[in-house]
Amino acid sequence: MRYIHIRRFGVVGASALILSAAVHAQQGGATGGELQDQLESMKHQLAEQKKLLDTLRQALGEQKRGIAELRRAADNAALAGLRGTGPAAQARDAGAGAAPALAQAAPDAQAAPAVRAAPAQAVGRPPASDGRPPEVAPLFEQPGVLTPKGKYVLEPSAQFGYSSSNRVALVGYTIIPALLIGLIDVREIKRNVVTTALTGRLGVSNRLELEMRVPYVYRSDATVSREVFTGTAVDNVFDTSGKGLGDVDLAGRYQINDGGADKPYYVAGLRLKTRTGRDPFEVVTDCVTRCIGTNVTGTGLPRDLPTGSGFYSLQPSLTWLFPSDPAVFFGSVSYLYNVKRHGVNRMVLNGDMEALGTVAPGGVFGFNFGMGLALNEKASLSLGYDHSSIGRTKQNGVTVPGSVRTQLGTLLIGYSYRLSESKTLNISVGAGLTRDTPDVSLSVRLPMTF
Repeated sequence: MRYIHIRRFGVVGASALILSAAVHAQQGGATGGELQDQLESMKHQLAEQKKLLDTLRQALGEQKRGIAELRRAADNAALAGLRGTGPAAQARDAGAGAAPALAQAAPDAQAAPAVRAAPAQAVGRPPASDGRPPEVAPLFEQPGVLTPKGKYVLEPSAQFGYSSSNRVALVGYTIIPALLIGLIDVREIKRNVVTTALTGRLGVSNRLELEMRVPYVYRSDATVSREVFTGTAVDNVFDTSGKGLGDVDLAGRYQINDGGADKPYYVAGLRLKTRTGRDPFEVVTDCVTRCIGTNVTGTGLPRDLPTGSGFYSLQPSLTWLFPSDPAVFFGSVSYLYNVKRHGVNRMVLNGDMEALGTVAPGGVFGFNFGMGLALNEKASLSLGYDHSSIGRTKQNGVTVPGSVRTQLGTLLIGYSYRLSESKTLNISVGAGLTRDTPDVSLSVRLPMTF
């Protein structure tokens, strides 16, 4: 307004001077030359006023631009204070080390550590992102998020599982449907499994990581049973246990695409399970301490428990993670192929060997899915479901009698807390939803990034 008033005053003042000079010339009888000089003087004054107005106009424009810059800086500062505060946004921008994967977010997988806060950035500048998937509290054994390039993760872990089941065995034959000649054997089996493991992961690139897992297994079984129709009211208890090195795992995972906000990430994986653990066919089966009658139904229970599966296995998988602030959805599908063995022998009785021939365990189709939610910059919570369908076992090309397809369903909840920039505590609890699934499982992991 000040400059507008100056402009108006300059124009009006110059006009008034010209009119005044003209009137004065008429009244005083000024000559034409004098009048011409006065007019030139007024024109010169008008030109000076115009230059002054242009200067003021330029200064006003510069001040307007300065005000606009200050407004943008203030808006950017406010935006920087809000940017990345959502859990999924923090997970999306953090981009350092994991998981479904995830978690681990894949079958046999853990979907990853707690969501980490993004590092401080300049005012008005968004945090840098390396295009890696977000991190979620792991539920499964394989992580869904890859180790950054040049980094390696050392992860000690412990897992406890408990299961119980009842079995009724009819040993004998029937003459008519209402009459049984023989024994009815009722068994209750309680099983405890503790697995400690040391896992190492190496980030070859931001898209590729390699992993090695070395487990140590301790197992104990307690079988409580009573032979009905034998005249005894005393329960028989058969305890057995086993401990030792388990099956070592080797795995590789590769991020297929560049995801982002409202865009899924896809991670392909391949796992090789060796047979370094003690073989189920190497343990001794007891037919003296615990056999029914003359053992007409086959062998009894093992005196020692195996710590491995006895078969090499190969498991391809595909994990997906979908950030949707404030949550991250994840899941995976996989197939575990067990390599069949030829010339298998089982140790029974007093060291005698029983030839089994070729044994081919059924394949395992698995899938899982879940959701991760960041509670704050250090803690996150995940919910998920894991399912495995185990095929029938074949011996010498024929399905083993009594072998059926088994369904394993587990409901899982996981919690993750970031202890420091390099350490995260992960805890998950699983509850079995089908009869063949362990009743409860508890896992504790402590990944450390170097």
